[in-house]
Amino acid sequence: MKRFAGLYAELDASTATHAKLAALQRYFAAAAPADAAWATYFLAGGKPRQLLPTALLRALACRRAGIDDWLFEECYQAVGDLAETIALVLPPPARDSDLGLAAWVEQRLLPLRGAPAEEQAGRVAAWWDELDAAGRFLLVKLIGGGFRVGVSKLLVQRALAAQAGLDAKLVAQRMMGYTDARARPDARAFEALVAPALSGRIEGGQPYPFFLAHALDLPGDAFEARLGPAADWLVEWKFDGIRAQLVRRAGQSWIWSRGEELVTERFPEIVAAAQGLPEGTVLDGEILVWSGERPAPFNLLQQRIGRKTLTKKVLAEAPVTFVAYDLLESEGHDRRGEPQRQRRARLEALLGGSGLRLSPRVEAPDWAAFAALRAQSRARGVEGFMLKHREARYGSGRTKAEGTWWKWKIEPLSVDAVLVYAQAGHGRRASVYTDYTFAVWNRAPADAAEAQAVLEAIARREPAQPGALQLVPFAKAYSGLTDAEFAEVDRVIRQNTLEKFGPVRSVRPSLVFELGFEGINRSSRHKSGIAVRFPRMLRLRHDKPLHEADTLQGLEALLAPPESA
Repeated sequence: MKRFAGLYAELDASTATHAKLAALQRYFAAAAPADAAWATYFLAGGKPRQLLPTALLRALACRRAGIDDWLFEECYQAVGDLAETIALVLPPPARDSDLGLAAWVEQRLLPLRGAPAEEQAGRVAAWWDELDAAGRFLLVKLIGGGFRVGVSKLLVQRALAAQAGLDAKLVAQRMMGYTDARARPDARAFEALVAPALSGRIEGGQPYPFFLAHALDLPGDAFEARLGPAADWLVEWKFDGIRAQLVRRAGQSWIWSRGEELVTERFPEIVAAAQGLPEGTVLDGEILVWSGERPAPFNLLQQRIGRKTLTKKVLAEAPVTFVAYDLLESEGHDRRGEPQRQRRARLEALLGGSGLRLSPRVEAPDWAAFAALRAQSRARGVEGFMLKHREARYGSGRTKAEGTWWKWKIEPLSVDAVLVYAQAGHGRRASVYTDYTFAVWNRAPADAAEAQAVLEAIARREPAQPGALQLVPFAKAYSGLTDAEFAEVDRVIRQNTLEKFGPVRSVRPSLVFELGFEGINRSSRHKSGIAVRFPRMLRLRHDKPLHEADTLQGLEALLAPPESA
């Protein structure tokens, strides 16, 4: 635990990739395999389940430190991170512990869940008493389910590969499924990751690393110069679903999400359709709810995957399909090294009589014609185009070494919204307010004076009256601004805070932002009745007065028309 806490502190303190890579290699060179197994799990994105509520941790820290909650709150507001605040206010440890990370997780943390509250508190207090500040910080992160660290899975794979003398692509392949929620890292699993390269053949239901596309942002007249002629590219619609691999081996089918979660049982109709695939087949594609001649909005798929029980009604209302767009393995042979055009030809021949959909190719004589077709994306229920070079191999991660995929997406939908709540970020942004809640008017203000009257009522903390003009929260966003812009907004938030609700501040409305998002749907779970997908801040609108911010009616106008329209 002490060694992993030291690594965490090193990684958190540095922004240099080479320094992080060196720190990871030093750790893996010294750590026992069982400890390295859990470290790899956490660093590569494995999510520890929350074992104790943060409110309980906070109350316990106050009791151990002998301070009132108001003083803890003041410390928390200054520090900006709960785990760091707890680590700083606790008294010095009374003893030292050399227990390894695996023993901490398996013998202490996992059994903590479900224990009586008093017993939980007693155990955690005793553990704090044998850890230094770095160890306590890490422990709270693991117990509270808030473990995050500034390294990518790719960097972890590079470190493991360098330490073991392996190709990083082989390590990436071996790590597929390593962070699945049902995985239990152990010494044997870690040793398999770094074992000498004897065979690249994949057994059982293990998938391949996903090949990721780069975003394409070019003016139309630059395509020919940058990409060459359109005839060199295979073009397909970019669907808005769940990226997945469908694996058919040993008489079984497995479905893996891009997040390396095994989701087979959630999609029985895809498993049934896969029965006709030959043994030794792995497809890359998209899981979608299909309605008529086009994919249904993503929110219908989201409702489906959020259900714990798949009733006949759910299956009938949101039938899913697998749209295949690449062939990674056939007849038990890895096809990723073959050119894109050859894999596509194999895929077309394979799916000719199956119950799975083939992602259709889009044909056009030149880039200008493709641009005209791309303008129809929203009407077709897609996000734009995927461009795949005819000679591209199937790479690992977001690389251009084996070839290139581009995602040529349409411009996002956008509205002008008002900042009304804020919360501090995480990691290096823990002391800066970066996570914002935005609102729109429930109707257009008659003029600036009417809007100002509402703002004054908000400042007086007067509740909104039914039917009166008011700001209605509808979205949260935390990305899109530069560090300098976040610092500017942070100052405004601190100067205009009205109330504090734990880590959240209500803010006197004064800033308008242009928000972009990929999709919009009705939602009974939100007060606004609206839910947007992937919201992010496009820019601060210093030029936009508050009374000219958008309205709920404006959001509703962006909703997709009915299928029959």
